[in-house]
Amino acid sequence: MRFSKEHEWCKIENGIATIGITDYAQKELGDIVFIEMPEINIEYSLNDKFAECESVKAVSDVFIPVSGKIIEINESLDEEPNLVNEDAFGKGWMIKVKISDENEYNNLMTEEEYKSYLKEI
Repeated sequence: MRFSKEHEWCKIENGIATIGITDYAQKELGDIVFIEMPEINIEYSLNDKFAECESVKAVSDVFIPVSGKIIEINESLDEEPNLVNEDAFGKGWMIKVKISDENEYNNLMTEEEYKSYLKEI
C-alpha cells in the first residue's frame, strides 16, 4: 500500500489500483455523511479530483493518486458513507482503477514515509 500527500491510499493488484482516503483523513473529516462518487469508465490523470467527501465538519475533495480509468466504485458508500470512518483501508475503499502508469504508484509514499510525513504536518 502507498500513500499520497493529500491522504489517499492506493493498493495495486494485477494492474488494478484500489483507492480510498487514509485513516488520518477520515479522522480529520469527522463523521462522513455523503460521498459524491465519480462515474465508471472515466479516465483521470494523476492528482485529478475524483470525489467529494461531505462530513459534519466540512466538504473535502479527494484526488486520484495514480492515472487511469475507473472500472468500479464502491456502491456501498451510497447508503453507508460511514464505512470510510469505520474501515478506511477495507470496506471504506472508494474506487478501483485500471492504472495507466505504474511509475506513479512507485512515486507514492511507503507506509513508513507516510507516518513520517504525518509527524511533520
